[in-house]
Amino acid sequence: MDEPVFIDSREEMEQILQEEVLGYLGLAGDGQPYVVPLNYAYAAGKILFHCALTGRKLDAIRCNPRVCFTVGRQIGEVRDHTGAPCHVDSDSVICYGRARLLDDLTERAAALNAFNRRYRPEVPDIPRERVAQCMAVEITIAEMTGRRERDRRRTYWRAAF
Repeated sequence: MDEPVFIDSREEMEQILQEEVLGYLGLAGDGQPYVVPLNYAYAAGKILFHCALTGRKLDAIRCNPRVCFTVGRQIGEVRDHTGAPCHVDSDSVICYGRARLLDDLTERAAALNAFNRRYRPEVPDIPRERVAQCMAVEITIAEMTGRRERDRRRTYWRAAF
C-alpha cells in the first residue's frame, strides 16, 4: 500500500472539529493509556473542556501534559466486505498537543463561557461561584492530521501550529 500524501492545510480539519460535539482525549499519566470521551469546544488552535476539580484525567495531565485528542464521524453505511476491501466513508482528525489546567479563575471563566456558548449561545456568563466549582482544561495543539474518505478515495491533511 502506498504511503499517504498529506496536504498542508488546517481549514478542513478545523471545520470537522467545529462541527463534531464528541471527542476522545488520550492520556498517559501513570504508564497506562487512558482515553476519555468528552464534549469540547474548539477555537483558534485550542480545545477546551470542563471536568470535576479532581479525578483521573487531572491526575494524568499533571503527570504528563502531552495529550492526543481525536474526533471522527461515519458518513453512510459500512459497505459489504465480500470480495472487496472494507470501506466506509468517514472523516477524522487527530490532534497532538499539551493540556493545561486553568487554575486562574478569570481564565477558567473565559474557557467555561466559551465552552457553554458553543452548545447554548444565548446563555449569560457563568456565575463566579459556579466557576470555582468546576475545572477547565485548555489543550494547545502542536500538530493535527486528518483524513476524509469518500467512495474509496482518501484525502489526508496535516497542519503544524
